[in-house]
Amino acid sequence: MTTTTRTDELRAIAEAASVELAEATAEEALAWTARTFGENWIVASNMQDAVLIDLATKVRPDVDVLFLETGYHFAETIGTRDAVATVYPEITIVNAEAEQSVADQEAEFGKLYQTEPDRCCFLRKVVPLRRTLANYDCWVTGVRRVDAPTRANTPIVQWDERNGLVKVNPIAPWSDEEFRRYIDEHGVLENPLVSEGYLSIGCAPCTSKPLPGQDPRSGRWAGKTKTECGLHG
Repeated sequence: MTTTTRTDELRAIAEAASVELAEATAEEALAWTARTFGENWIVASNMQDAVLIDLATKVRPDVDVLFLETGYHFAETIGTRDAVATVYPEITIVNAEAEQSVADQEAEFGKLYQTEPDRCCFLRKVVPLRRTLANYDCWVTGVRRVDAPTRANTPIVQWDERNGLVKVNPIAPWSDEEFRRYIDEHGVLENPLVSEGYLSIGCAPCTSKPLPGQDPRSGRWAGKTKTECGLHG
């Protein structure tokens, strides 16, 4: 099968599912993903919590988990990743890394997260993501509509034109209350930074606590016009 034919086929699957699964529960969306793609899908996690991983392992215990190892993470985030690997021993954590180490990048360009944050995200997140996703037909994300105004219309299933594969957002409709309830009822691992007030955790230099009343992602790139790292829009 040619690349073009496969792409067209995946696009058609996504477009049909976007209608069929428009009101699907997270469990239904993930069950559909497992049936449709077999082992050829991956769950993305920034290791803020293991909610999506916990849900996914119920339909595929040995699911692949994508972690963007940017080299700029909080120690707590790396610790959460390692704890997740222990709690869910059958999963495979795929650490997607940039071509340059942090030291080499800073030696060549300086601290891009200060001077050109979009370029920094592109090199350390977007490019490694694309390279990793090229090995799969579908990726599953934890994007929720309440995260930020830019995500308010997130569908449960969509075609990811940028990366050329199906994208499933099984918990897109979840409120903060539903999300918290799942963590509490299932004893799901959570990054300790959350309890300290970090409600959207990215790279350490670019993450701060959101101010009271602001959306969770307002703590990302605070003081800049940047609102997304380029992974979801």
